[in-house]
Formats: sequence, structure tokens, C-alpha cells
Amino acid sequence: MKVLSHLDPGYPAFIRRLKRRALPEAGVRDLVAEIIAQVAAKGDEALVTFTRNFDSAVITKKTIFVTDAEFAAANKAVTRATRMAVARSLKNIHAFAKHGLRKDWSAKNAEGATVGERFTPFDRVGVYVPGGKAPLVSTALMTAGFAQAAKVPEIIAATPCGPDGSVNPALLYALQAAGATEVIKVGGAQAIAALAIGTKSIRAVDRIFGPGNRFVVEAKRQLVGAVSIDLLPGPSEILILSDKSGNPDYIAADMLAQAEHGGDSVVGFATDAKSLLGRVVKAIHKQLPSLSRGTIIRDVLKTGTFLLHLKSFEDGVAVSNAFCPEHLSLITADEKRWLPQIRTAGAIYLGNDSPVAVGDFLAGPSHTLPTGGAGRSFSGLRADQFQRRTSIVRLDKKSVRASLAVVEEFARIEGLDAHGRSTAIRLES
Repeated sequence: MKVLSHLDPGYPAFIRRLKRRALPEAGVRDLVAEIIAQVAAKGDEALVTFTRNFDSAVITKKTIFVTDAEFAAANKAVTRATRMAVARSLKNIHAFAKHGLRKDWSAKNAEGATVGERFTPFDRVGVYVPGGKAPLVSTALMTAGFAQAAKVPEIIAATPCGPDGSVNPALLYALQAAGATEVIKVGGAQAIAALAIGTKSIRAVDRIFGPGNRFVVEAKRQLVGAVSIDLLPGPSEILILSDKSGNPDYIAADMLAQAEHGGDSVVGFATDAKSLLGRVVKAIHKQLPSLSRGTIIRDVLKTGTFLLHLKSFEDGVAVSNAFCPEHLSLITADEKRWLPQIRTAGAIYLGNDSPVAVGDFLAGPSHTLPTGGAGRSFSGLRADQFQRRTSIVRLDKKSVRASLAVVEEFARIEGLDAHGRSTAIRLES
């Protein structure tokens, strides 16, 4: 693990590097562009080929979709405990989403015209659920579950299948419980391309949601315009910012939990209490041997983890705002003072007793959050992102008359006399 003190010569340069911008990699960009082009040209045939080449899995044009029989088998295979966990998570997701949904409104403007907005669910959305080392059942719930709460009528999910062409039963059960109407056994950039462009068997969607690796993220970036997206969520990350009130065992456990995601995950801890930093390091070494994914965690601790001894807690707030973490765990005896100063974070977990894992699985807000510094520009996945916003305008003769002079002046300035005429003609009869 990289441990730095504010007194170390390399500290200022390291802090400057924490202010990141998630930029596309040239090699990834070019490969994804070629994948998109192949899906556009060859459709289902390209999906079959890429699934074999990238995932070592065999599907055919006829087996791209999960069948009713596979859903039925998954429903029988899951345990009562899994059913309970899915139900409780969805209950919180739906309750949280309800507060975030936008409601129609109308009002009168200064000229007496009626203006307003209406909000309707998208007709058809795509949700991406990553595959890899574990079935991300919670991601299925925290994407499709929000679409379900927004009453989206068609929800198609894409997730990689195993070498035998099957999808994990718990994941299938969760997708169905969260309202997925179709599931395709395709992952990676090719899945995003299929959802955005469409193929012979897959109808294109209106918007795409969900996290993924750098190829999935790049595909979403390149396909904006053909389709809209939620955000560009990449590898998981956490920053724990604590004063001396932090519990070292809890902090170590949260760091290890984030490192468990593996890959390019980033794990950070910053404190102005030097003694706490030392105790956290000891707690990490004590807890690590008992964890089943120890090899994966050690890799992240070695390459993607940093611990900082800060000059002051105020400096820590500045570090957090520059780093803009996906998850910020804020532990301080003076929460009322410091919380309002946190401006950039995907989600904030307050106090010693708020493990990020509860947010990952159960609390209610979606765990699909901006990473790589994108939180400066993006918010996490929300229920209102599944709603289409449409403005409404209604005038009568009185409000047309009150608007005419201003419309005619703008028409004169911009040389658009037909605009002025289209308004004036309504008052000539």
C-alpha cells in the first residue's frame, strides 16, 4: 500500500494527480469503434462471434435471448434467502425512487401563457449488468428496479453468459423480479452497440443504463447521440476521510470490501490523526487472511490503494473534492461543520456505522455512481432518468397580444420575419 504523509517530498505531486479526468484510451477507443461497426454491419452474427472470442461462450442467433424455460428454472433454483434479500432490496429501491420521480406541473408566465412540463417513462430502456467473477444481482436490482419504479413498459437487460451459454439463476431471478421483460446473453461493448443500434432480433432502446468495464464505458460514450445514457460508471472506488473518531477496524473492513471488487478499483484513506492511520494498517493486515478473495484484494492493495496523513481535516475535505470519489465515507466528530463543504462525491456515507456494503445492496439509492472524477459533472443513477421530460405551452388571444411586441423585436433582430408574422396573424381576425 502507498502511505504518504503531508511532510513527504512526493506528497504535493501525488495530491495533484488525484484530480482526475476520465479520458478514453486510444487503444480502447479504436477497438470499441470497430466492435460497434461490426455490430452495425453484421448484427446478431457479430454478437455470436464476439461472445465466442471475448467470453469463450457459445451462443447462436437463436439462443441470444434467455428463454421462458430458463427463467422458470432460475425461479425454482433460488433459495428462500435469496428471494427474501431481493424482495427487501427492491422494497427500499422503489421507496427511494418514488421520492425522485418528477411530477407534471403547470404555471402562468408573465404574459399569461400556460407553461409547464410533463414526465412520461421511456418506452424501452436497456440495462447492462456486468459479468466476470461474480453474479452482480444487486446491480440488476439497482438499474432495472429503478426502471420498474418509473413504470418503463419495456426493460431489456444485457449480461454476459457463462461458457455453457447459461446465466446465473440468482441473477435471472433478480432481473425478472425487477421488471426485466427481456434478457440477452451478451456482454461487453457489443452488448451496448446492440442495445443502441439494434439488430434483426434485438430492438433498439431509448436509453442505456448500468456500469461496466472500460470497453462498456467507451461504447456508451461513443454511442451518445444514437441513444442517451445515464452516466459513465467505471471501476469501483472509495475514499474514507476520518478524524481521530474513526474506528480502525471498521475503516479497514470498508477498505477491504472495496478492494474485493478487484481490477482497477481504487481504495483511499485520509486522516489527520497519524495514530489512526497506523492502527488502520494493522487492522488491514489482521483481517485480510480470513477473506476468501485474498489474492484479488492483495493486488488492489498493492496497485490501487493509498493512505494519506493529512496536515489538517480541512486539507482532507479539499483532497476529497479534488478526487471526487464514487463513495465517500465521512467520519468526523463535527459532521455539521464538514458535510456542507463536501461538493463532489457520488454518494456519501456518514459516521462509523455506515458501511458502503449496505448501500451496495440494500439502502435504496442506486449504487450505479460516477467514477474516475466524473462526479463533477454527473450524478448517480436516479429514478427521474427513466422519465422523458416534455415542455407544454398554451396561449390564448390575451397572452398572444401580450407577447407580440417582444416576439416581433426578436424576429427583427434575428431576421426571421415569418416568426413575427406567425404570431401577429393570430390577432388580425
